[in-house]
Order: sequence, then C-alpha cells, then structure tokens
Amino acid sequence: MPTRRSFAAAAVAVMAAATLAGCARSGGQAGQAQADDMSLGDPNARVKVVEYASASCPHCARFAIDVFPAFKARYVDTGKARFTLKEYLTQPQVLAAGGFLLARCAGKDRYFPVLDAVFRAQDEMIQTGDFKTGLSRIAKDPGGLTDAQFEACMQDAAAAKALSARFERHLKADKVEATPTFVINGRRYEGGMTLPELDAAIARAES
Repeated sequence: MPTRRSFAAAAVAVMAAATLAGCARSGGQAGQAQADDMSLGDPNARVKVVEYASASCPHCARFAIDVFPAFKARYVDTGKARFTLKEYLTQPQVLAAGGFLLARCAGKDRYFPVLDAVFRAQDEMIQTGDFKTGLSRIAKDPGGLTDAQFEACMQDAAAAKALSARFERHLKADKVEATPTFVINGRRYEGGMTLPELDAAIARAES
C-alpha cells in the first residue's frame, strides 16, 4: 500500500505549478473544450455544457451527487447536450490532484464513475485527512486498479505535470478563479447550479 509520502509525490509538482500559475493571467476564452479534457455525450450536440470543477470542492461534490445524474439523463444521454469537465485544483490540493490523477489512471471509460466516487467520499476524506485510504479504496472499485497500479498512478510525474498544465490553462487563459464555474454555449455561470437553473440556461442556449 502506498505511503503518505508516495501518495503526495505527484501532487507536489501540481501544487508548485499552481503557485506559479497564480502569478500571472493572460487572455483567453473560457468554455472551449480541448483534446485533453474529459467529455460525455454527442460531440455534435447543439448545446455545450462545460464545468470547471475540483475533486476537493464541496460545491462541486454537491452538484455531482444531487444534480448531475438528472442533468445527464435529461440532456447528455438524449444527445441534446455535450458535457465537458475541466480539471481545477482547490484546497486540499493533494485530494484534488490525487482524485484527478486516479480518474485518469482508471481510463476514459471509468473516469467519470471514479470521479463520482471521489466526490461521494470527499467529505469523509476531508474530515479524517486520510486521503490515501479513501482513494486507494476507490482505485479498486470502481477504478479496477491493483495496489501497485494505484501507487504508480500517484507517483506518475508526467501525469502530474499534464494536470498542472491543464490547471494553469484554466486559471490563466480561461480566467476561472472559483469552482464550480459553468460555461454553456459561451455564457458563464459561477457557483453551483440547480437543475431548474440548468434547464433555463440550456433553453436560453437553444434559442
């Protein structure tokens, strides 16, 4: 089983990059899906819903648990909307980075189920401060990873560097400073959204 030191190894690079990312901001247009973002639904859907979320953000967890399943069933599964998640890092950044690294290691098909499991276990992990145990449990189910694969995942410097680059892009180029932030067909909405609020925003985007 990974030690606390090995668990945090990959996150160190991410946190260092995050500190540097906060030093400067550049212009950009938020809400444009990139090739390294994770998405669900029809790429040709008329409505594009983008969420900037952190695996350690309680408001993001609340949206993922209480709102996202109904939103997905109503819009993504029916082909009406394309959903893209853009990875962001908030405190505790070890949990945020570890959650995203784990979801990526599990593979594209398991990315969103793993992230959902992280959100559902988030409160317990933050309360106990034992991120390693919580994530290692998720790594097995639904992640499908062995203990050795989990340890390698948490120490993957290249993956950590790629995550830090995504976060820097979202912070500096997209100028996103809080999570969750949603961009629906180019219109920005900051803070958690209810299903009725999403309904209204999507109706506006379709008009």
